[in-house]
Amino acid sequence: MSAGAVADESKNGDRDGGKKRSLGRRKQCKFCGDEALKIDYKDAGLLKYFITDRGKLVPRRLSGNCAKHQREIAVAVNRARMIALMPFAVTGS
Repeated sequence: MSAGAVADESKNGDRDGGKKRSLGRRKQCKFCGDEALKIDYKDAGLLKYFITDRGKLVPRRLSGNCAKHQREIAVAVNRARMIALMPFAVTGS
């Protein structure tokens, strides 16, 4: 290790460039927490929370779903779109 590297490290106090990482609480999957709540393609009211205003699926890191339930939501949304309960894309602005 060179003397320059030691000086840089002591100046900032950490190696990540001064950026602080917040370790907040992870969201819990609402379907794992409530066993009575079921994913059904006919329930468009429940599925609309997992679709953006542009018609895209909300990713897991934002919705807080586990991988298993995120896959089930994707299948349910696609089925609801096929029978015209939900739109494929939003038209207009």
